[in-house]
Amino acid sequence: MKHETLLEKSRKHLWLPFTQMKDYDANPLIIESGEGVKLKDTEGKEYYDAFSSVWLNVHGHRKKELDEAIRQQLDRIAHSTLLGMTNIPATELAERLVKIAPPGLTRVFYSDSGAASVEIALKMAFQYWQNRGIKKKSKFVTMKNGYHGDTIGAISVGSIDIFHQVYQPLLFDSYKVSYPYVYRHPSGDATICRDACLAELEQLLMEHHEDIAAIILEPMMQGAGGMVLMPEGYLAGAARLCRKYDVLLIADEVATGFGRTGEMFACDHEQVTPDIMTAGKGLTGGYLPVAVTMTTERIYEAFYADYTELKTFFHGHSYTGNQLGCAVALANLELFEQMNLIEQVQEKAAYVKKLLSSFQELKHVGDIRQIGLMCGLELVADKETKQPFEWANRTGYQVSLKLRELGMLTRPMGDTIVFMPPLSSRDSELTEMVDILRQGILSVTEGA
Repeated sequence: MKHETLLEKSRKHLWLPFTQMKDYDANPLIIESGEGVKLKDTEGKEYYDAFSSVWLNVHGHRKKELDEAIRQQLDRIAHSTLLGMTNIPATELAERLVKIAPPGLTRVFYSDSGAASVEIALKMAFQYWQNRGIKKKSKFVTMKNGYHGDTIGAISVGSIDIFHQVYQPLLFDSYKVSYPYVYRHPSGDATICRDACLAELEQLLMEHHEDIAAIILEPMMQGAGGMVLMPEGYLAGAARLCRKYDVLLIADEVATGFGRTGEMFACDHEQVTPDIMTAGKGLTGGYLPVAVTMTTERIYEAFYADYTELKTFFHGHSYTGNQLGCAVALANLELFEQMNLIEQVQEKAAYVKKLLSSFQELKHVGDIRQIGLMCGLELVADKETKQPFEWANRTGYQVSLKLRELGMLTRPMGDTIVFMPPLSSRDSELTEMVDILRQGILSVTEGA
């Protein structure tokens, strides 16, 4: 089909997620195909996929082993329900996930999106206390500037005004505590910032732990909140406080899981096992929508009872445990093992860190935040005062348009430029992407 015809159809019928459609109509893009770390549009132009198709592609596009896993599963069955029964790929994947997850996470509940996995986690945490007869524990603690998805429950524990404020009348209340954002902290010192935020969290728990069911956080790096790196020790400190005050810890690993931060899961950086962990995105290598909510046996046992006790977890999705998705997820995890991918990511992350170090000299790059192959470059109007650009100028968005013109796709978080290439990216590809990134930032912020 011709580009012009597709463009007409898209403008007439589509409503794209997280997109002001007036912007899209002014700058349309239709992807036709992809291979490796590149995408091609309907006009034949190629682009580096520098944000892994919104943070989820692992091995690049059209990975032979993943394609074949789906074809082989199609020869058996595409889907059957997981309500009251199971299937082979879902069963095998659950076992595989338990082996690689933080020790103690022994149960796997499937869904089809990161937001759904968070919604499940919230309901599980709430019902866990209800099933135990501790009815008062019904509140949640979340981090300022946190993001956990777009369903009503997930928004209720989110805290990004531009995304969430309009829906405020629909949301349930949650406690919000400061996230240790070192760059914006008055001291600029990671240890002081971490300790102050942990003290704030403990004060809240000391006063309200009897009402609090769980804390939810994005371990090691806030994603949609602006790629904000968590200072060393905060995650482990928060976990200790949860144990001290008998509050559950929910780790939202939807963005950070499956090697993105240089460990299989971000919790592994500080040897933390949460009570509940959500994961998705990279689980299927970026192929199909499968997400999971994993729990400890303690959580699971609170629901295991005779039906008449009404402790059943009444939640499910039509495509839960879909065979095609679970089959490709198994193939994805097999590639992780065969390729020693975690070790590769650590090596590539060190290379990217070296490449990005030169950006410190750029006049309008205020902060560079990186863990593994998860990077954010915060653009500021004044580097000395950390004064941000006027939000209405949309500097980050303008940079993303320039990057597209130069042959690279990414999506900014406000004025923070996201750089999250596929984990399979070669050093030469990473070098080219960083060169384009530099050129795009200079062009928009300095007119170079």
